[in-house]
Amino acid sequence: MPRAGLVMNYGMEISASGALSALYRQDVLANNLANAQTVGFKPDIPAVRLRAAARDEDGLFGMASNQMLEKLGAGNLPVANQTSFTQGSLERTDQDLDVAIQGDGFFMVRDASDTINPIRVTRDGRFTRSASGLLVMAASGLQVLDTAGGPIPLGGEGKIEIDATGKVKQGGVEVARIEVLHIPDPWRMPKQGKNVFVPPVNAVLSRTTGTGLVRQGYVEQSAVDSVKALMDVTSAGREVEANIAMIRAHDRMMDRAINALGRVA
Repeated sequence: MPRAGLVMNYGMEISASGALSALYRQDVLANNLANAQTVGFKPDIPAVRLRAAARDEDGLFGMASNQMLEKLGAGNLPVANQTSFTQGSLERTDQDLDVAIQGDGFFMVRDASDTINPIRVTRDGRFTRSASGLLVMAASGLQVLDTAGGPIPLGGEGKIEIDATGKVKQGGVEVARIEVLHIPDPWRMPKQGKNVFVPPVNAVLSRTTGTGLVRQGYVEQSAVDSVKALMDVTSAGREVEANIAMIRAHDRMMDRAINALGRVA
């Protein structure tokens, strides 16, 4: 005999899962829209998967099967979203410490607050000089690293020049080369605050150089299409409303079945 807790309105279950999935999509898409002006931002792609019927998903093969209902499945379920690494457009700023990567690769930075795995990567090339004379991210203060994995000193005087390979010169003297790191399967990297990603350890150890060109005096704009993002957020909101309306409709039908049809005898 099936457990009593497993018996519920099938349509209400599907509508509820649809509402939750649409809310999840709305949250992810709204975050993309909020970062439409964030330099180097890469949008997330919300993902869902179809749920099998409860009888299959919970291994309840002893229960009687209703094949027509099971063809409908049990709605959908949010799963971990992925990140789109589409290249954003490059905007000219003419600032010596603004740099962008045109093509493949990530800047390598250090998060000193993480003593176990401090390496992070980013496409945000808004850099500045720290009080201690090091090249850091302007937004977060994370140290920008060179090809040897060390900080980049900018303590001297003179014009700063950065060529297409990331080589940094100050006053005509080479001081370092900005690391442009290649990450295989970048969509596997988890996002973190401060507009950075946590790279896999093997990618950091192997240190394969990215093929992109470093462009001084430019920044990479957000890869979010703000018009499309706004339309997607609106669409997800309508999906939420539609599923909630269906839940209310199922609730009214159940109320009628119990309080009206139940009295017919």
